[in-house]
Formats: sequence, C-alpha cells, structure tokens
Amino acid sequence: MPAMRPLALVISTSLAAGCAVGPDYHRPDAPLADHYLGQAAVEQRAAPAPASFARWWEGFGDAQLSTLIDEALAQNLEIAQARARVLQARAGLGAANAALLPSATVNGQAARAYQSVETPLGRVLDATPGYDRYGNSYEANLEAGWELDVFGGLRRGREAALADYKASEAGVVATRLAVAAQTADVYTSIRGLQARLAIAERQVDTQQALLDKVRLLHARGLAADYQVQQTEGELSQVRASVPVLQTGLDAAMNAMDVMLGSAPGTHRAELAAASAIPRAPQLAATGTPADLLRRRPDLIAAERRLVASNARIGEAISEYYPKFSLSALLGSATTQSGNLFSAGAAQSAGVLGLRWRLFDFGRINAQIDLAKGQEAEALAAYRESVLRASEDVENAFSALINRETQAATLTAGETSLASARQSSFTAYRNGAASLIEVLNADQTLLRTADARAQAQTESARAAIAAFRALGGGWAPAEHLVIR
Repeated sequence: MPAMRPLALVISTSLAAGCAVGPDYHRPDAPLADHYLGQAAVEQRAAPAPASFARWWEGFGDAQLSTLIDEALAQNLEIAQARARVLQARAGLGAANAALLPSATVNGQAARAYQSVETPLGRVLDATPGYDRYGNSYEANLEAGWELDVFGGLRRGREAALADYKASEAGVVATRLAVAAQTADVYTSIRGLQARLAIAERQVDTQQALLDKVRLLHARGLAADYQVQQTEGELSQVRASVPVLQTGLDAAMNAMDVMLGSAPGTHRAELAAASAIPRAPQLAATGTPADLLRRRPDLIAAERRLVASNARIGEAISEYYPKFSLSALLGSATTQSGNLFSAGAAQSAGVLGLRWRLFDFGRINAQIDLAKGQEAEALAAYRESVLRASEDVENAFSALINRETQAATLTAGETSLASARQSSFTAYRNGAASLIEVLNADQTLLRTADARAQAQTESARAAIAAFRALGGGWAPAEHLVIR
C-alpha cells in the first residue's frame, strides 16, 4: 500500500488542478468591416415608425401577417425538427456528464448446478466419498466504478457535448427566425401577385372595351381589318398573362400552408381577399457588422460547432495518456440460501485499474489528425458564415433602397401614363391619333403598373431579408447564454 501513495497523490493533484490536455478555445478573428456600405441610406429612408427587432413583422402594420407568423412559429414542422435535435443534443450532454461520475450496479443470482462425472474434475470429485453432484450458489453484490479523468479527456468530451447542445439551441432560434422571415416573404409575394392580377384583369377590361369600340368603328367603315386584328392580338396577350400570374399565386398559397404546417388549400379562403402590399417600416439601430456575431443565431451555432470541434482535439489527445479507474465490490456469496447475509458469507474488493494504449499510437495519431481536420473545417465554415452574413445585410440594404426608389419612380410614371393613355384614346376617337398610339399607350401603362407592383413587392421582401440578415426576431439575453 505505501507504494501506491505517490500514484494516488498524482491522481488527486491532477484532478484538483483540473488540467485537460488539448487546446483551449479562443474566438477567432472575424473579417468584418466597421460599418455597412448601405447603412446610412437605410437609416435615412422615409418609412413608417421603426419596428421592434424582437417582433419586427408587426412594424409592417398588417394584422393578418402578424397572425400568420405567430401560427407558423407555433406549428411549423421545421421548428419541430430543430427542437427534436435539441433533445438529442441534451441526451448527448447528459451522457457526457454521467461519464464524469461514479457508477454503481446491484446484481444478484441464485444457481443450481449438476456436475458431470465424465470430465477430469468430475471423475476426481466422483471418487470423493460423500460427493453430491448437485450444487447451489447464491450471490448478491453492490459494484461501483469510477474512471478518474486525470488528463481531462472526459472533460473535453463534456465540453464538446455542451457546445453541441448550445449549437442546437441556437439552431432552434435560427430556424424560428427563418420561418418568420419565410412566412412574411410568402405573404408579401401573395399580396404582390394579387395586385398584379388585379392590374392584368383591369387591363383585360380596358383592352376589351377598346376592341368593342374598334369593332364598332369597323362596322361603320371607319376602321380597317388590321386594326381589329391588332387589337384582338393585344387583348390575347394581356389575357395570357393572367394564368401565369394565377399559377404563381397558387404556388405561393400552397407554400404558405406548408409554412403553417397544414395541407395545401387550408388557408386559401382567408387569403383570397386581396389586400395592400405591406410597406416596410424603418430599420433603426442596425448596429455594426461586428454585432452580427451576437445577434445572428446561425453565427452563434456555427461558433458553438467550432468550440465542439476544438474540444474534440483534446479528447483525442487524451488517448495518449493512461486511464485510471477505481472500482469496488461489496456483497455476499454462499452455497446455502439461509447464510447469504451472514458474516461468513461477506465479500469485498477494491481495485485501482490502469489502461494504456501504449502500442496503439498510430491509431491515436490518426484520430488526432481527424479531429484537427474537422476543427479546421469548422473554422473555415465559421469565417465563411460571418462573411455571408455581412453579405446578406449589404444585399438586403441595397435591394431595399433601390427597389423603393424604383417603386416611387414607377408610381409617378404610372399616374402620368394613365393620363396619356386617356388623351391618346380621345384623340383617336376624334381622328387626331392612330390606333397604334392608343395600343402603345395601353402597353406602356400595363408594363409600368405591373413593374410598380413588382417593385413594391420586392422592396417589402428586401426589408424582410434585412431584418432576417440583421438577426431580428429574438432577444439573445432571453434565449441563449453564450460564453
């Protein structure tokens, strides 16, 4: 026993010091600019009052949009999958925590055996006077074991499992943010397509009225055949745009149902009545690119995966070192059931175990190289995610500013073209203009009105993308504690 005291001292000192082999994690530098290129323009744009980042969709002032997003956050199946991944990661963390603690088992058995006399032992026993070939045995034991985490391999495993768990939690938040943004995006697309359908149908009516008038003039000998045919062709072209827009609207309606976790067609009736395209609110307190590291849950998840891969390097390195374990047994064994708990039947044992993969360093080296490769991959993925996040914001800002400018320009142009079209038709009716001029005015007005509706839709979608890119839709202090 005295010879084991130095070993016990080393073990206890190592455990008390809490040393763990392998590299400790340090957040890598993120290649980010000091500010966004389009930040000043976005913050100075004329728009409704700013929205709360936690519930940015309410800033669009559309009650139905807010209701649909709340339903999606409660019912979406992508969120359900993300939550299931949290349960899996939590189980992994529980297993890693349990590996650091002692374990104990209770076992017992009662056996009755019949000894063969045809074996060497049986022949010897059979020659013994009074030998009984029947034998009984009874045993009950409490066994305990504990792997001493001297070099920190188990602690590195727990560190990796904890990081995986935090990554899964951040993944739920990222999925919720994506679902809210996708629901708003689909809703905006629905309203935009409905507006474009209304424009197309209004133009069908206008072209039909024009055709009726041209036919009347033709019947009176005041219009040529080609003018009737040309007007009919223009009407067919406008009518042909309707089924294309209807197909897009049907697809958007179906996408909305899926976002809400329901079968296609479930919410079509409540969305059938056309409504105004949502107008984007002000984006206040957009922050800096560096703020994305704590505001975007997908970046938090990417960093937690990097932490996990870093910890697994230490877990692999710990295999270089010996593993120590303590185990103990306390129990009773006898051949007479009545004596099972008597003093004479008591048994006990204590064991200090050693396991060392002394001649297996080739496999250990391969495991370490694998862990380092995975850590390098996770590092590159994290840095790319940071760059992509900054790119998302810049693209959304640019689209928002330019689309709103386009929509304003087209709105003014549409008003002027509507007046011009009416003037050209009056002139045509009075013989002061040709039918071609009327048809050109109609075509231009149709294209401008349709482009204006598209620009309004895309500007709203760009605002949604900006909120999503900035990490709006959750409060870090309330959902995740990132250390």
